[in-house]
Amino acid sequence: MVVTPYGIVATSYVQASQAGARILEQGGSAIDAGIAANAVLGVAEPMMNGIGGDLFAIYWDAKTGKLYGLNASGWAPKGLTIDHLEAKGIHSMPQSGIDSVTVPGAVDGWTKLHDKFGKLAWRELFQPAIYYAGHGYAVPEAISDYWEGAATDLAPYPESRRVYLPDGKAPATGQIFRNPDLAHALTIIAEQGEAGFYKGDIAKAILKTSSELGGTMTADDLSQYSAEWVEPISTRYRDWTVYELPPNGDGMAALEMLNIMENFKPATDGPMSVPELHTRIEAMKLAYADVKAYDGDPKFASIPVAQLISKPFAATRAGLIDAAKANCEVAPGALPKSDTTYLSVVDREGNILSLIQSNYEAFGSDVTVKGVGFALQNRGGLFSVDRKSPDALAGHKRPFHTIIPAFMEHGNQHIGFGIMGGMNQPLAHAQFVSNIVDYHMNIQAAMEEARFTVSGKLGCNILIESRVPPASLEKLTAMGHVFDVRKEYSTTMGRGQAVLHDSSTSINFGASEPRADGAAIPETPPFSGSTSLTK
Repeated sequence: MVVTPYGIVATSYVQASQAGARILEQGGSAIDAGIAANAVLGVAEPMMNGIGGDLFAIYWDAKTGKLYGLNASGWAPKGLTIDHLEAKGIHSMPQSGIDSVTVPGAVDGWTKLHDKFGKLAWRELFQPAIYYAGHGYAVPEAISDYWEGAATDLAPYPESRRVYLPDGKAPATGQIFRNPDLAHALTIIAEQGEAGFYKGDIAKAILKTSSELGGTMTADDLSQYSAEWVEPISTRYRDWTVYELPPNGDGMAALEMLNIMENFKPATDGPMSVPELHTRIEAMKLAYADVKAYDGDPKFASIPVAQLISKPFAATRAGLIDAAKANCEVAPGALPKSDTTYLSVVDREGNILSLIQSNYEAFGSDVTVKGVGFALQNRGGLFSVDRKSPDALAGHKRPFHTIIPAFMEHGNQHIGFGIMGGMNQPLAHAQFVSNIVDYHMNIQAAMEEARFTVSGKLGCNILIESRVPPASLEKLTAMGHVFDVRKEYSTTMGRGQAVLHDSSTSINFGASEPRADGAAIPETPPFSGSTSLTK
């Protein structure tokens, strides 16, 4: 871990962490540092996140102990409806292209966070990102791999090819990549604030791009959008309290999974033992079946959050787990009457920001806005065209979301954490929490521990890292689990960060896992003007 009485910024890209740490050194708050780091991530990890995507955040105020939640997920354009798709002969949600695009919420999310908790001038927060976009940066290893994997999907879109495939291909590791159009867009945001994005020149560019591709976005869709402050939801796991954000995100799946796991004692042989892995996997299946059936935008449907994260409901669901056999067909419980980036920041006062931001899939919709150098998200792909679903597509409705920031605390220990990666996130959160609570790991060890995740094949199919002991895999396979074994530290398990503040000692701790290109970077003390020590 990084251990210091000063602030820490943990992200998946070293230079983003450095940019955030520099903001802390200049007297900025955790929010200021998080915005600066996030802006750099949008430049350096353009397939993962950026100003064309959405944002969620949890903020813990050290002085008051109060927790704040922000939902900056965008809504569907008013004209993007099931009827609109059917009129075009489309009978399932597009996963790319202009009809997968929802209003980007990130810039308004930054604005609301800064208005409430920022200290430095808004324009100062964007200077590192503007520099990297205009002058260029050396593409890191993992990002180069993601970029290459997305090249085929970008190729059909002329503007995406021009901006993101220099010389007709994805930039290689170490190649300098520049995006002057994005530097221009970030300068507009720095000088004009969110109005420049939702009402000004950037909005005009978004509308022009949408219109040329047959999209439905209007000026009102952009100008009327607003992120919302929300109350985090929580559960008590053993003697820790764990917080997530409410729907339209799937954080309640992590809480339900933990509640189910709480019905079983931690395994004496550790987290990679057969009993522990079996319990975690089976708890995940039950929680995911429920969130798939019941989650959506609470403004359009009644989402049974209280029931789903209740202890009695979890006890009933836990009773379905067979200790000797995997369940391959899990139905949702009966109720009573991502691609993404994550960062965490703790400042010297102990305030914690847990922030996640995403385009959804690589480069989102694959549509790059003409002249401003960023891709629009494809979050609309997570709507349903089933009119009876709580997640049914409708204008100015927010889709089901996979990106979730998290926070946990016990006594003087306060942890902001997150692990990105689509539907991987709730189960990765639960594994991280269990590693800390049940197996007493520090935040770095808990983040590095081998993980499993969901497979697109569903049922009993599980992706798992090769560091899990072969003997455990053999016994679990005999119980009916079907494993796709990946490398030791696989990005399919998500890329996480964490910070911890100990309020009894005022010491901060940071962690950044090896599945990404990042680091937890501490704020540098003010060396200048220091006096020499004497005996």
